[in-house]
Amino acid sequence: MTGPTSRTAHILVFGNEKGGTGKSTTSMHVVVALLQRGARVAVVDLDARQRSLHRYIENRRRYQPHHDDVLSIPEAHVVEASTHDSATERAEDEKQRLGELLDDLAVRHDFIVVDCPGNDTHLSRLAHSIADTLITPLNDSFVDLDLIGQVDQANYTVQKLSHYSEAVWESRKQRTLYGKKALDWVVMRNRIASLNTRNMQRVHQAIEELQKRVAFRYVPGLSERVVYRELFPKGLTLLDISALKREEQANVSHVAARFELQQLMDSLHLPEVVSDAGQVS
Repeated sequence: MTGPTSRTAHILVFGNEKGGTGKSTTSMHVVVALLQRGARVAVVDLDARQRSLHRYIENRRRYQPHHDDVLSIPEAHVVEASTHDSATERAEDEKQRLGELLDDLAVRHDFIVVDCPGNDTHLSRLAHSIADTLITPLNDSFVDLDLIGQVDQANYTVQKLSHYSEAVWESRKQRTLYGKKALDWVVMRNRIASLNTRNMQRVHQAIEELQKRVAFRYVPGLSERVVYRELFPKGLTLLDISALKREEQANVSHVAARFELQQLMDSLHLPEVVSDAGQVS
């Protein structure tokens, strides 16, 4: 993939085979957080139909001329699904194109953030197989929890693993066979309500039980806040403090949200960024 003196990027994959869980919003905030730390970041959107993350970055690029400060903008790519007639040819074509793109990006960046579509595709499976860190956002509900494990309807205990959990487990085995370092799977609860309901407590307990069986790290994600959706048209995140209006900066909810983001970044345990001068940031 890279030569002995080449830089090799850390690959973060956002995936869960389900839409509406905040993958693109969370990944964009992680991207900007890494850029602000001085990291060189590339983005690969595998959802060529929706392109939510890629459009987020395009909005940011369009907003830049209307803003005095320079906004950090990552290099961004969209990988289309193959159009070959044969399933075998499609798989080989996608593997080759994604592999060549990642090889090119890996020697020029510190991190590559990959956003997967909300369904099972060959490109998504490929991304899972090469992820160093897999981040799976889930809404705070049993509907989303069913993605990684089926829960007993009587006592809410976990009965069996889902197809997605088994697929991630298979990816882990493949990495081991190829002598790669272990996959760090992070499951995060997103869109957490402000009220601590009985359902939230049960979801929390079920995820903690699954964590022991499936060997992922369970971390708090982002709360349900309107601001995350409001910033999308401008391509901004809550980390772009100077780009936000003064009243937005002083908003207590926004201050709490920025604290959530800091907690999330700390919990991901990502590699430190080392500059060309040898400085760690």
